Amino acid sequence: MTARVVITPQVRHFLQSLAPQPRRKLWRAIKSLAHDQGDIKQLDGKLARYWRLRVDQMRVIFDRSAAPRERRVVCFFANYRATVYAILEQLLASGLIEELKRN
Repeated sequence: MTARVVITPQVRHFLQSLAPQPRRKLWRAIKSLAHDQGDIKQLDGKLARYWRLRVDQMRVIFDRSAAPRERRVVCFFANYRATVYAILEQLLASGLIEELKRN
């Protein structure tokens, strides 16, 4: 069963900020999440309920959920490796991750 991949405005904005070639590469990788493909890893520690997709130096953080007839992958945060985890932990500490996922 394929999943429905949803991207938030933050991920869309990050994609739009990239040059054409890395944008295409990242977009293809995000779409492949529908089939559980790509360099995917579950995070650990405080972020253990989330997953990451690695594409070169970029990371997309996502959450998985399932309903009776639908699997969803919600890509809610994307940035470069150097900053993504520090920002994500700050969002978690401030309670803003759920808000980010809803937008």
